[in-house]
Amino acid sequence: MINDKLKNKNIFYDSSLKKRHLKAKIFKYFTMGSIGISLLFLIIFLSDMVVKGSSAIQQTYIQVEISYNGKSAKSYRKAVDRKYRNLVSRAVLRKIPMQIQNNPSLMNTTKLIWILADDQVDMYMKEYYYKLKPKNLKILEELIKNNRVEKRFNIVFFTQGDSKTPEYSGILSAMIGTIMTLCITMIVAFPIGVATAVYLEEFSKQGKWSQFLEININNLAAIPSILFGLLGLAIFINLFGFPRSSALVGGLTLALMTLPIIVVSSRAALRSVPASIRQAGYGLGLTKVQVVKDHVLPLAFPGIMTGSIIGLAQAMGETAPLIIVGMIAFIPDSPNTILEASTVMPAQIFTWAGMPERAYIERTAAGILVLLTVLISLNAFAVYLRKKFEVKW
Repeated sequence: MINDKLKNKNIFYDSSLKKRHLKAKIFKYFTMGSIGISLLFLIIFLSDMVVKGSSAIQQTYIQVEISYNGKSAKSYRKAVDRKYRNLVSRAVLRKIPMQIQNNPSLMNTTKLIWILADDQVDMYMKEYYYKLKPKNLKILEELIKNNRVEKRFNIVFFTQGDSKTPEYSGILSAMIGTIMTLCITMIVAFPIGVATAVYLEEFSKQGKWSQFLEININNLAAIPSILFGLLGLAIFINLFGFPRSSALVGGLTLALMTLPIIVVSSRAALRSVPASIRQAGYGLGLTKVQVVKDHVLPLAFPGIMTGSIIGLAQAMGETAPLIIVGMIAFIPDSPNTILEASTVMPAQIFTWAGMPERAYIERTAAGILVLLTVLISLNAFAVYLRKKFEVKW
């Protein structure tokens, strides 16, 4: 009797069940391992950037005597005692003749002030391997003994533009150029992309024309970004004659690159609105334009905004197309208009990464941290919008 029951149970037993469970476990562990490895590389990358960039928070200053006289009004090097000239920043000393010109009362006076140290001194004070000349090292140790050397918050990094002297280089001009460029990108790409998505999803009839548009939009989304730079160079600079290296050209070039992303994401958001909303509007006698404008588009707007912000964040990290249109130029001063020469944070980071001085390494890492902070903030804002205005059907 018992054997008969066991035989009946074996009828429903699948001999491949153990193998399938084993494959499922292997696949589960494989995916978990892949996620773990990805997180490990992310932690290593962020840790490396934090370690290298954290030292850029502070900057070394030296207290020296500045002589405002006729000689220093003509040559900034005459304003500082000869033995301190190699220890202080030349970029700050260059402003002394202008200070005398703007404030004549400084003439024939001597003041003991704190001045920005040279990048070699700064690296030495931060305990990086940097070999100073014995003469300069002896003078520096004497200053340290007399409490005339100290580290302060590196306000220069956030208030100055690029500079040929590492200790005086900052990211302000790149940040302003980035803001101008992204504003133009959003002003151009957002309305055109949303209007295109509304037309393709709500009004266009299925045919060769709509298929042609969809194929080209999908192809544009897969094109390497550097080709958009060549397109921007050919159209906006060579054809229309817009100023090279300007935020206007950079913004229009990134708008071309961002447009397919906005179109695709907007179409997906419009498609997520249930057909019952449209049918209810038609049942009330509304026209198709009224249904789309007053009902479908407001309900799909959170998804549209989310996709647009993510597209904007992706455009913010692009460097290749902007190099083609000249936004890799040396920009020490912040641009005042969209027609002036400007640069963006990724291009500025790329420029610093190619510099030989050790001080530029910490500025490169600090610039990457600033860029990552902005990108994470934009993505977090996109998630917030989606969660806040998301409608569940």
